[in-house]
Amino acid sequence: MWAYVAMYEMPNDDPESLEARVHVDYPVRIDRAIGMGELPGVRLQRLFRHPDGHIRAPEKLLVWTHWVWFAVPHATVLYTLLRHREKFPRSAMMVYATFDLGVLCYWLVPTAPPWYAAKVGRLTAVETETEIPLRRMMLDYGREFWKDRWDGLYDGLAGNPLAAMPSLHFATSVTAAHVLSDVGRVPGVIGWTYAGTLGVALVYLGEHYVTDLVAGLALAEGVRAAAPVATPALRRVARAVQAIERRAHPA
Repeated sequence: MWAYVAMYEMPNDDPESLEARVHVDYPVRIDRAIGMGELPGVRLQRLFRHPDGHIRAPEKLLVWTHWVWFAVPHATVLYTLLRHREKFPRSAMMVYATFDLGVLCYWLVPTAPPWYAAKVGRLTAVETETEIPLRRMMLDYGREFWKDRWDGLYDGLAGNPLAAMPSLHFATSVTAAHVLSDVGRVPGVIGWTYAGTLGVALVYLGEHYVTDLVAGLALAEGVRAAAPVATPALRRVARAVQAIERRAHPA
């Protein structure tokens, strides 16, 4: 995870260079097709957000669903370690492979989220007929709930604002749901309920396109499908690393 965080944040070490090569328009076009002429996130906000901008209880629930994601994949791995230790190696490999493979896309094809497209004026006249075409509710509620602590919290977690494709929020949550399903029916129901709620939250709050979620789902399912093939090779690598450790630290 240290390597993942470093790789995630590093492109934003030079924000101007990152903005010069970020992709903004292609997910807008795809999501507009999915939404039959309008971004699904814009359509949802127009239907359900309060006219005066007041953030209501269901929207606060969606924001918290987004915030707790920072703990969910790791809590899933910890749960398997504590309660189903025999499944821990495979579970950990799947969750962190999803993280690490996804972050490569942020380097190769940096793609902006929908709130950024709204910010730089890349939405259509239909989508901008309101004063605020796509409101980033997480920021508004964050300032309301955390008050003076919000800026520090946000700065500490927002290492790369132009990394949206695929959605690792959704991809790692789907992988976590698979892991929980493998250990029991009740944990699986909890995992899939969370992943589904998070998917709705990410689109409604303006954090991701539906396209990002589809790509995240494909990544999670690809990791799961590749696990049986990759496991023997990874075990050989693990044995080699353990052999080096034994030589470096003989008993």
